[in-house]
Amino acid sequence: MTRGQLILIEGLDRTGKTTQTEILCKKLQPKVELIKYPKRDTPIGKIINEYLTNLDYSLPNQSIHLLFSANRWELMDHIISLLKEGKNVILDRYVYSGVAYSAAKETPRMDWQWCLSPDKGLLRPDLTIFLTQDDLTRQSDRNGFGDERYEISSFQQKVKSQFESLFRNISDSNEVKLLNVSGKSIEEVETLVWEQVELLLKQPNQEFKYF
Repeated sequence: MTRGQLILIEGLDRTGKTTQTEILCKKLQPKVELIKYPKRDTPIGKIINEYLTNLDYSLPNQSIHLLFSANRWELMDHIISLLKEGKNVILDRYVYSGVAYSAAKETPRMDWQWCLSPDKGLLRPDLTIFLTQDDLTRQSDRNGFGDERYEISSFQQKVKSQFESLFRNISDSNEVKLLNVSGKSIEEVETLVWEQVELLLKQPNQEFKYF
């Protein structure tokens, strides 16, 4: 049986990432599953949700980073099973987000290499699409921006820099596609995303790769 493809859509907060994953999921029906990280309904995910939505709930930066990583590991066997069954799996955030957001905090001795360590051994996506934009101050115009802990424009700029560093250092240019969504409609971004996914689906399946 031909295995499914692991497709990741990454992006800064409020760049339309979740909208595009949901559109893509509909296009790939019926053999597809969408997984959004953090997965907030697991035991670990519930702790993460409390941390993100309750500013009075404090954890050391190292601890919350390890919880985010553990949340990804919680679902790894499930994802591998889906792919082996021939289903495509779409991820809304994954390892790159985990590393970029934690490294952007600039905690001493917590650089991106340290942040990547607990994710070593997780599956690498067959395709990563990163949604970015030029003017990050425009994020504050999006509904709901600022509701959670990391939704601050100045912090998002640091996150963007960390994403770019990660893509230069640990990713294959054939696996990561950067899409600038500045000034583009949902439909225009949908077309750009689908162009990349269509190319992937036409390629022969390869062996699993890991971080």
